[in-house]
Amino acid sequence: MSFNIGLTGLNSSSSDLSVVGNNIANSGTSGFKKSRAEFANLFVQSYGSISKTSVGSGAKLAATPQQFTQGSLDYTENVMDMGISGQGFFIMKEGDNNDSISYTRAGAFQVDKDGYVVNSQGQKLQTYAVKENNNYSTDQSLFIPVKSGEEFNVGDLRPLQLPLANQEPTTTGKTIVSVNLRSDAEPIKAIDGTVIEFNQNDPDTYNYSTSVTVYDSLGLPRNLTYYFRKVETDPPVPTWDVYADLDNKIDNTTALSPLVGSPLTFDANGKLTSPTALIEMPFPDLALYNPKNGAEIGTAATDGVISVDFSSMTQFGTQYTVNELSQNGNAVGRLSGLEVDVNGIVFSRYTNGQSKALGQVALANFNNPQGLQVMGNNSWIETAESGAHTYDAPGNGELGSIQSGALEASNVDVAAELVNLITAQRNYQANAKTISTADQMVQTILNLQ
Repeated sequence: MSFNIGLTGLNSSSSDLSVVGNNIANSGTSGFKKSRAEFANLFVQSYGSISKTSVGSGAKLAATPQQFTQGSLDYTENVMDMGISGQGFFIMKEGDNNDSISYTRAGAFQVDKDGYVVNSQGQKLQTYAVKENNNYSTDQSLFIPVKSGEEFNVGDLRPLQLPLANQEPTTTGKTIVSVNLRSDAEPIKAIDGTVIEFNQNDPDTYNYSTSVTVYDSLGLPRNLTYYFRKVETDPPVPTWDVYADLDNKIDNTTALSPLVGSPLTFDANGKLTSPTALIEMPFPDLALYNPKNGAEIGTAATDGVISVDFSSMTQFGTQYTVNELSQNGNAVGRLSGLEVDVNGIVFSRYTNGQSKALGQVALANFNNPQGLQVMGNNSWIETAESGAHTYDAPGNGELGSIQSGALEASNVDVAAELVNLITAQRNYQANAKTISTADQMVQTILNLQ
């Protein structure tokens, strides 16, 4: 009996050595979670009987659960490296088969030839798609994007694919002009009181001017200049005419305001009273010219309309100040870089200064992560013991956040594992001693003559 007990001890200690050795071997593996050998005693007893002198039958390996404690985040220079700070798993999929989904904490990703973000096994990272124009006007020419949060379809997952083509140009459809015009500015008039005609080339015919670069349908930059000219009215009302010049292609013989119905007027508090709606400013097609002889060589872009928002204009007694001058067009852009924020939103950056949200990394969670089945290659699959998965965005519920440019290191404490290794070795030696002692006892009996 002692031989069998010692043998079970040797097997258990050998398993313990294997678990510790595997932990040490993977101490440098990103996203690896250490395991712990758990043992149970063996006991032979007949049901319904009670014996106060029964002796155990040894030990057995009961389980080797993984310990899902947080590993440290090691920073890298690769923006596509992602570490999870907190709970959750990256969702990986191979092909279009839903049965091929696996989960990992190893966030070392790269881009394949088709632009998909994949791991070293070629599995594709799953993300939520960006909602298209959610709750916004369908007329995108009137929408100037702001740096607010994007919205995502938290439902069906899709692989993250980076754009391989250039970003198409966007024709400017709207400008926002927010300027403070000095309340004590003098109206433009001659010494004898006669009206001086506006001339964009003569700064004495207007009070202030400001310019913004806009883009035509081909993505070519155009210089749009606004001229502000204070005028006298009877009765006196703070009034300014606005003229516009787009590469010398807008008719400046009359103020911009008569084209839409009214000039800029302000109340006694310096607040704009009119216009209260957007001003529609048409501009003609722009021709390309030979720089040598000035001959027209082709049309650069189609006709268009720019909506001008003057709603934030003021007339205070302070200096002339340009508070905001923005537009919603852009030139052709080449992909220049990527960025991933703490919420897992992946942005593409372009040479034209624009950015675009491509998707949001989805994370999975389980009621019992220790019930996941280890599959190798730093991945797990769902089992009945793990419970059904739940998918959500990083930072929601119990899910952790995403750290771009970092990888989660193994949670193995090498010093502690070396101590465990010595302990397992001593246990193995002790169980071997049990067998050798039992052998000596048998030899003693055999030597009785």
